[in-house]
Amino acid sequence: MRNYVNDVSLVFGGAAGQGVQTIADAVVTVLKQGGYHVFACTEFMSRIRGGSNSTEVRVTSKKRSAYVRRIDFLFALNAEVAGHLRERIDGKTLVFAEKEEADEEEDFPGRRIETPFSRFAEEAGKPIYSNTVAVGVVLGIMDVALDGFLDYLGKLFSPKGEDVVESNRKAAMLGYRFGKEIAEKEGIRVEIDRDPSGGGSLLVDGNTAMGIGSVAAGCSFVSSYPMSPGTGLLTFLAGKSGEFDLIVDQAEDEIAAINAALGASYAGARALVTTSGGGFALMEEGVSLAGATETPVVVHIGQRPGPATGLPTRMEQSDLDLVLHAGHGDFSRVVFAPGSFAQAIEIMQRAFDLAERFQTTVFVLTDQYFLDSVETIEEATIVRLPVERHIVKTGEKYRRYVFTGDGVSPRGVPGFGDGIVKVDSHEHDESGHLTENFHIRKLMVEKRLRRLDELAGESLMPEFLGADKSAGTLVISWGSNRGVLEEALELSGRDDVAGLHFSQLYPLKSDVRKLLDGKTLHVLENNATGQFADLLRREFGCTVSGRILKATGEPFSLEEVVEALKEV
Repeated sequence: MRNYVNDVSLVFGGAAGQGVQTIADAVVTVLKQGGYHVFACTEFMSRIRGGSNSTEVRVTSKKRSAYVRRIDFLFALNAEVAGHLRERIDGKTLVFAEKEEADEEEDFPGRRIETPFSRFAEEAGKPIYSNTVAVGVVLGIMDVALDGFLDYLGKLFSPKGEDVVESNRKAAMLGYRFGKEIAEKEGIRVEIDRDPSGGGSLLVDGNTAMGIGSVAAGCSFVSSYPMSPGTGLLTFLAGKSGEFDLIVDQAEDEIAAINAALGASYAGARALVTTSGGGFALMEEGVSLAGATETPVVVHIGQRPGPATGLPTRMEQSDLDLVLHAGHGDFSRVVFAPGSFAQAIEIMQRAFDLAERFQTTVFVLTDQYFLDSVETIEEATIVRLPVERHIVKTGEKYRRYVFTGDGVSPRGVPGFGDGIVKVDSHEHDESGHLTENFHIRKLMVEKRLRRLDELAGESLMPEFLGADKSAGTLVISWGSNRGVLEEALELSGRDDVAGLHFSQLYPLKSDVRKLLDGKTLHVLENNATGQFADLLRREFGCTVSGRILKATGEPFSLEEVVEALKEV
């Protein structure tokens, strides 16, 4: 008997274009509607066709947000899958594959089950129905009622006609029957407690969460030169542009993208740029321009491994140093890195508000793993912040850069009032005219940096995870590592180790020092050197005892972090 209780890992693998993502989308949608908690993450190769891609779907009785290396059921759509995922397959893995694919790989430890995806698809009408067969097999094995999937197919394919709907339903039923028979024959029992409130949950991916936050913040202009994985946010917002009076600009290159955003912001728009590390490297001149002209802009960077092209479709957290030091000269900035989708929605609203209120550049760092993951979230966790504009009506004597106590000048925009809104990338005086007066230069530098104190005072404090706050050892994470650290701490059962997750990386509130003093610190991050550990040392002079680092292009697995916690 093979029992799977309250946590099962399903992995779907195949070549690009074989519909792996289609299967995963259907599985998470149907299971979520059935009241289960689901978490899905994807790894894929940087190519249009071929290679070997996979999507992991965890089905759990409680909310989880972590990738597990363990594979319980592997659905292999081609022969390369078993080889590609060999290191994750063990004697407990059940591999469902066509006979020829199952015979292809002789030397791996999983239990292989010949599964006639193609034959059932042909019986249903066409080979393309293999994906539908696979979803039916999954639901049959898990003993989940098929009705929800049949309804899903009806809604999905009704625009293509009744024949297509019925053929897909036949394919689903053939797969479902096979799954039920195999479960009986192999003694497979999957028991996942449903969440009574699961029906009220939302199914969201990282791009959608970032997009919802942008729309809620009143974003009215987005520009980008597409680059994985930052493009997903552009695509989401483009799809919503008609509903929310949002202008979307696909620029001819990265330099044009950020300068278009600055131009829009100068005219009064709430402007966003979305890109990835390689694209942002080309935008740095624009960051300096934003600093000199004190023009608000939000820059989203979906991090991926570098340098240069690196691994375009995989994840890393190695752009922190890049944004901390982007642009030449001294000026303020803010850096966020949300750790959950609900947090992403709130942080995008904060990002636009801070950018406009303090007339500065706000960076929001995510990564491929975060953006492409899918999970259920509760509506009650979504925070909606008020949208407050900070634009003044100008008078005839308006001076764009007038000195103020907090370093923030009243911001006017062209056409709103009688004043002239002069901006200049040169050093300038209060009216916006260029100057080489050393005294004014000194005052302008101080003005641009003075707002950092207030920004630090308003910064988000890190969240404690796991054990009591008095634990002597803290494991620190940021960005997308929140979920894996939270679950690993729970599994470790240690009361002498707690987690601390930072969703704001810069500037940091001085009170953070009190949380770190007297603790043994370990920092968990997906880069090769420990960029956030270095930042903590620079800001607070604290000693980081250990750096738990990974820079392979993969996220941390739950198993890796559980093992790492044994060593701290």
